[in-house]
Amino acid sequence: MVASVSQRRFLDKCNGFALNLGVQMKRKTLLILGSIVGFIVVAVIALPMLIDAEKFRPMVETQAKAALGRNVTLGKLDFSLLSGGVVISDVTIADDPAFSRDAFLIAKSLKVGVEMWPMITSREVHVTSVVLDQPQIQMIKSAAGKWNFDSLGAANKNSSQPKGKQSLSVQDLRIEHGKLTIAQAGKKHTYDDVNVKLQNFSDTSAFPFSVDATTPGGGSLRLDGEAGPLAAGDVTQTPMHANIKAENVDLAATGFAPADSGIAGVLDFDGNVKSNGKELHSEGKATAKNLRVVKGGAPAHQAITLDYASDLNLLDKKGVLTRGDIALGGAASTAKLTGNFDTRSDIPSINARLKGTNMPLDKIEGLLPAFGVILPQGSQLQGGAVTTDLSIIGPVDRLVTSGPINVVNTKVGGFNLKSRASGLTALAGLPSGSDLLIQALNSKMRVAPDGIRADGIQLVLPNIGTVTGDGLIGANNSLNFKMKAKLANGGGLAGGLSALSTFGQSKGELPFLIQGTTQNPVFLPDVAGAMTGTMKAPVQGVQGVGGLLGGLFGKKKK
Repeated sequence: MVASVSQRRFLDKCNGFALNLGVQMKRKTLLILGSIVGFIVVAVIALPMLIDAEKFRPMVETQAKAALGRNVTLGKLDFSLLSGGVVISDVTIADDPAFSRDAFLIAKSLKVGVEMWPMITSREVHVTSVVLDQPQIQMIKSAAGKWNFDSLGAANKNSSQPKGKQSLSVQDLRIEHGKLTIAQAGKKHTYDDVNVKLQNFSDTSAFPFSVDATTPGGGSLRLDGEAGPLAAGDVTQTPMHANIKAENVDLAATGFAPADSGIAGVLDFDGNVKSNGKELHSEGKATAKNLRVVKGGAPAHQAITLDYASDLNLLDKKGVLTRGDIALGGAASTAKLTGNFDTRSDIPSINARLKGTNMPLDKIEGLLPAFGVILPQGSQLQGGAVTTDLSIIGPVDRLVTSGPINVVNTKVGGFNLKSRASGLTALAGLPSGSDLLIQALNSKMRVAPDGIRADGIQLVLPNIGTVTGDGLIGANNSLNFKMKAKLANGGGLAGGLSALSTFGQSKGELPFLIQGTTQNPVFLPDVAGAMTGTMKAPVQGVQGVGGLLGGLFGKKKK
């Protein structure tokens, strides 16, 4: 049916009214939404003015003190709805008074994220995040082996808090760009750019963590693992496990080695630690470069790697090294180190055993400078093997290493004994080769801070003879050896030397001294030794002591 003109006009008016109504309603809706948004903006701006964050200071300080067991002082508190929390300036946490009156921690600022609604409606503080900005932390170790952070949380250890109630929980806890100073044995060492991240942190359950820092001397350190629940009263007994990676760590600068020990070098480490709160198990590979062991030593030319495993009792601070495979210069394992260690005092001590069989001597040569032994210029060990069984005992800054050393079939390349010992005329008949062949070398060694002592030296030199004696390599590389040489087939000795047999000496023996330094040894006749032999039984045919010494050392007889 076709609508009349009047009906169409009526329908057009209805449609126009409906359209106008829709537009008006849309405008009103937009106005309402705009008003709501405007109200929210005003509220966001006004709430910090309406909520005085300073009113929360006593409560926050009280809760922090209760949780840490330390006095906590806070600066100005600023509330920000946009950032969702409170910014606290000038944060100070006191140290354990048994260690220091200075602060344990000082931070430029502390940003605390909180849940807004409980805070606004009931003034309950539910912390979601904590970020410490540029804190300075001081860690102190006492002479008894205790740390100043051990007592953190001690106040809660015997509290009446209902069992199972969570006293502290933070979803995100971070330390950013901190500075950590470690003080022990009267020395301080600072770690820069320390960053710590703890997720879902709680003092009643385990939580993941990561730590990275720049070590003194420019090295790096990183830990990734899981820890918790926190052990109140002694944080070191908190269960944890972590992977550790360290690169270019300066042993002296970091304080890992006592400053007075002479121990130095650069360490790389890749390993892991695991603790159940009572025992700490650690294992990994540690590689030391430019190692120095004694004060008079020089950096070793050879890197040394220790593949180890150890267990430390966290209660009595004593441990055992269950595996210690030593490799030199990237070679396979050449020696084994086992024993016990004690960390109760400022300076740890060890009681260990180092055992090696048929170790390649040319690999060990690169370590000799670390012990203060520097071969004469142009000389080097070539081939051969060494077997040893050494005890290593004492504090790490005063270690004493002792035991037998046995060397076979080696050669000191570039060392001409005849020219070096030119001061001994009786050795004029020695071969003039540029290398010194050593068939066997046996001695009892003692390495200590004052130097290296060699007793009962027995040296077998092919085509030359045997050398026996004792001596000392001082901490300044000085030599002081008293030796006797028994040359094969007389060795070109002067007639007077053979007469020594008449004086109670073994036939063909030549007493001499080795002085100078390891880098420049000086061979001298042992006048006192010769005189001692002479005084035992005067002999006819030689005009006194002077005549004998003249025959020995090339002087003219009267």
